[in-house]
Amino acid sequence: MSNQEEKEMTFEQAMNQLEGIVEKLEEGDVPLEKAIEYYKEGMKLSKVCHGKLQSVENEMTEIMKDHGETEPYHVEEE
Repeated sequence: MSNQEEKEMTFEQAMNQLEGIVEKLEEGDVPLEKAIEYYKEGMKLSKVCHGKLQSVENEMTEIMKDHGETEPYHVEEE
């Protein structure tokens, strides 16, 4: 997977591919070389998902004030 493919991939696409890899690995009858290949691909997909979630989180931590400025937004945990 190239960097360009990673950037163009949606979170949902990355998660679907990651879930597919996990299913294949859970079947247990994958040759070692293929399992390592799947693992590496899964780690790349995991980083893509994490990066996209981090980006959304950063966007959501700011709210707009009435006059157009942004300020940090903190969620009150119960």
